[in-house]
Amino acid sequence: MSKSAIRRKVWSRLTSAGVARFPVLQSRIPNFAGAEPAARLLRQLTIWRRARTIKCDASPAQLWLRRAALDEGKTLYIVVGGLRDERCFLELAPARLGIHPWRAANLRRARALGRFLTKEELQPVDLVLTGCIAVNRQGAMLGPGGGTGDLEYALLRQAGKVREYTPIVTTVHPLQLLEERIPMRPHDVPVDFVISAENVIAAPNLFPRPRGILWDLLSDERIRTLPSLRRARGDSQRGKLTPGGRR
Repeated sequence: MSKSAIRRKVWSRLTSAGVARFPVLQSRIPNFAGAEPAARLLRQLTIWRRARTIKCDASPAQLWLRRAALDEGKTLYIVVGGLRDERCFLELAPARLGIHPWRAANLRRARALGRFLTKEELQPVDLVLTGCIAVNRQGAMLGPGGGTGDLEYALLRQAGKVREYTPIVTTVHPLQLLEERIPMRPHDVPVDFVISAENVIAAPNLFPRPRGILWDLLSDERIRTLPSLRRARGDSQRGKLTPGGRR
């Protein structure tokens, strides 16, 4: 199946079963019934308990995890604006958020309470949380399209903020878990763990992770429109960084 066909199939499953939650937008990562118990299950894992800094997305399905992370004193990094600004990484550090840091889990409040950083200003990331539309047991994952999430990972990997074995986790409704093959290209980022309200699935690491930005797969036009990419390409051309962040 093509990626677009897989997206349509999963959204049809979720809506037909009545488990899609507000906002029901088929162009985005779905919110789903069971997101809160899936978050509770993840919080029991060692990879969560040991993590002090977490890269996550702003999807509604991840709200429970953002709240939990802030309440437990973990620092969150959320990309805001789709890489259209060099200072696109919103840092939410509980020490700076007052007596109720969990309130910043809402993106509207987060913008007002957090601070925007460049990728170089981030601390090393201990855990990557990502929403998805579909995933399989082999760790192949499918987002809403556009490749922004893959570029975020590639930027952090090239800057040395994410490493080869930094765990990548997604939480899903069981209807998002597919048995069939999901196409994976060299720039696509696989996951290590798939977590639903009932199960934790450890993927077998069949797919290599991109070690940085794969410039040959990006058009000049897209690079020009995204300042974060323009700067990263300039750094690469000047030999400041090699894939993985080594100088």
